[in-house]
Amino acid sequence: MGDRIMGDTRDTLAGQMMAVSAVVFGGALLIILTAHAFEQFGGYAPCPLCLQERYAYYFGVPAAVVAFFAARGESFGFARLVLLLIAIGFLLNMGLGIYHAGAEWKFWPGPETCAGGFDLKWSQEGIVDTPVIRCDEAAWRFLGLSFAGWNAVVSALLASIALRGAALRR
Repeated sequence: MGDRIMGDTRDTLAGQMMAVSAVVFGGALLIILTAHAFEQFGGYAPCPLCLQERYAYYFGVPAAVVAFFAARGESFGFARLVLLLIAIGFLLNMGLGIYHAGAEWKFWPGPETCAGGFDLKWSQEGIVDTPVIRCDEAAWRFLGLSFAGWNAVVSALLASIALRGAALRR
């Protein structure tokens, strides 16, 4: 009977860690695909800070897959470590999003390299119609928050979910 209880506990822990990993994976993938859709279909070119804010998602998506399969294989310590690394990445990203949003609201100056993320358009006369994308100007707001502000909110949420998974015990 003791083996059965231990097996049930391991199955429950594996299931919980797999569920957390799947939620982090799905949330991070949805956000990065949404960012690319705004860029490709909405015409919102990213600034340098926007591009840096994507790094956590580029790490978090595949790392969540690794955590999922580590939990499935009952390598709980490794799964916890990966989830903790994901949480740290999203916490750092939250800080970057707050910094970016604060620069947009003029609470503090943005980075000195505050332009970029555009395609040069050439004509016979030279460069034409080339937008300069600034880090200290919000291109879009929804419910008062810019892309950077929403990134901070989502990063905090994903970090808390990953931390919850990293803290799971038998």
